[in-house]
Amino acid sequence: MNQTYVKIILLMAAGLFLSGCNSVYYKTMEQFGKEKRHILKSDVKDVRQSQTKAQREFQDALTTVKELYGFQGGDLEQFYKRLKTNYEDCESRANQIEKRINTVEEVAADLFKEWDAEIAQIQNPEMKASSQQSYADSKEQYERLQKVMKDSTKGMYPVLAKLKDTVLYLKHNLNAKAVGVMGGEVDSIEQDVEKLIFDMNASVDEAEAFINRF
Repeated sequence: MNQTYVKIILLMAAGLFLSGCNSVYYKTMEQFGKEKRHILKSDVKDVRQSQTKAQREFQDALTTVKELYGFQGGDLEQFYKRLKTNYEDCESRANQIEKRINTVEEVAADLFKEWDAEIAQIQNPEMKASSQQSYADSKEQYERLQKVMKDSTKGMYPVLAKLKDTVLYLKHNLNAKAVGVMGGEVDSIEQDVEKLIFDMNASVDEAEAFINRF
C-alpha cells in the first residue's frame, strides 16, 4: 500500500472521528497499528505544536501594538492592517487549540475507559495490580497535563478581547490622537501576553514530559 493511499485512508478515518463515529475511527487506526495510546500522544503533540505557534503569534501582535503606540509618523493604515492580521492569526490559532484540546480529552476518556475495563479481565493478581498502578499513574499524569493545557488556553481570551477592541477602534480612528488613547492598553496587553507565554511554556513542557513518559 503506497503512502499516498495510506494518508487518504487516515484522513478519512480522522473525518469519521470528527463526525462522531469514534469506534469506526479507532478500528481503522488499529489496522495501521495505531492504538488509542498512540493516537493520544499524537494529539498531544498537535496541541503542543499549536501552543508553540501561538506564543509567536501573540508576541507578534504585542510587537505591533508597541510599535503602533510609538508611532512617530508614516502610514498608519499599514500598522492597522498589520495588527488586524495579527489579531486574525491569534484568533484562528486559539480556535485550533480549543479543538485540539477537545480531541485530546475525547481520546483520553475513551482510552482510560477501555483500559479500566480490560484491567477487570486480567486474572493474574500480580499483573492486575501492576496494571492498576500503571493506570493510576498514567491517569494522574494526564489529568495534570489536561489542567495545564486548559489553564494556559484561558489566557488567550483576555488578550484577544483587547486586540479586537484595538483593531475595531483603529479602523475608524486612524490618526495620531487615536493612537495616544491606546496608552494604558499597551501595558495591559503586554502583561497579559507575558503571562500567556509563560503559561503556554509550562503547557508545552508538560506535554513534552507526558509524551516521553506515557
